[in-house]
Amino acid sequence: MTIKIPIRLLTIEGDGFHLLIKIRINGKSANAILDTGASKTVFDKERIERFLGKEKVGEHSRMSTGLGTTSMKSHQVTLGKLALGKIELSKYNAVVLDLSHVNQTYNQIGLKPIDGVVGSDLMQKYRAVIDYGKKLLVLNEKSAAKKPKAKSVKGKKGAKKK
Repeated sequence: MTIKIPIRLLTIEGDGFHLLIKIRINGKSANAILDTGASKTVFDKERIERFLGKEKVGEHSRMSTGLGTTSMKSHQVTLGKLALGKIELSKYNAVVLDLSHVNQTYNQIGLKPIDGVVGSDLMQKYRAVIDYGKKLLVLNEKSAAKKPKAKSVKGKKGAKKK
């Protein structure tokens, strides 16, 4: 099944764009940026609290890099439900970071804060296609269930040996 999610292009000080999509965390609407350069989907430590029920944010043993910093302490939480359009993920293990620097910049340029960043982990899993012309994120739910086939390194069948 193909899932189409509208994208909103946010102008960043005339220098470029960020891609914003609506997602749902535990049934509540949230703002997320698409970032193909982000290895993982992450959520803002301050803002995630408004979406949690019984879930608790815990410490994570690893440091994270990117998002304008060289390293930052990461946290984790298992979300009851994370929804991207009609795709619903139960018990999603999420990384939680301090994204206050991103939201401070957004505030300074008159944009609403973001709750998280959808990274390449989910985009790869659902074979995402970003259609700038139609302003859509297209996800393929069927491809998520398939495991990639390993490439064979054997010679061609029937090839003559010298």
